[in-house]
Amino acid sequence: MAKLYFRYAAMNAGKSTALLQAAHNYEERGMKVALFTAAHDDRAGTGTIASRLGLVRKAAGFGADTVFERAGLADDVACVLVDEAQFLSREQVVQLHRLAQCDGIPVLCYGLRNDFRGEAFPGSAALLCLADTLEEMKTVCACGRKASMNMRLDSSGRRVSEGEQVLIGGNDRYRAVCPSCFYAGAGADAASAPGLFG
Repeated sequence: MAKLYFRYAAMNAGKSTALLQAAHNYEERGMKVALFTAAHDDRAGTGTIASRLGLVRKAAGFGADTVFERAGLADDVACVLVDEAQFLSREQVVQLHRLAQCDGIPVLCYGLRNDFRGEAFPGSAALLCLADTLEEMKTVCACGRKASMNMRLDSSGRRVSEGEQVLIGGNDRYRAVCPSCFYAGAGADAASAPGLFG
């Protein structure tokens, strides 16, 4: 039976790398995949999934008006892979769940669980409720503990705790941190701050 999978983590955990590896595994066996990423995430170019390891792949961009249904996919697609899944709407998550449950197409979603305030993204909240399989991918904080939070930084490396939920950025704007460092407000130079991680 096909399932809807949600593989989530803080930033820099290798989510895009894992997605591209999964796509390669299907294709190596002669199966076709459908790749999607958030249309508004243009860090590597619109409609591009890019890993920090240097892997890059074109994908279809999804936006608020994208509908995920069997009729919109190639007849022989064996798997749907979605990067930046936190940006899905609840309706789109339901559509992806139906693809898996009713059409028998496995759907693998990769994304953040929470934003820089520690609040769930709409897509992530829906995936946490509907996904048949949840898998936390791990990354590490500068202090050595498991990073499960995303901290937004200003241009001086200080923590930002207010603002719009969505602000596209990479390592210059966000840091994956453990909960202790998240609440301590450690910034870009956290590793050198005396006594911060004691």
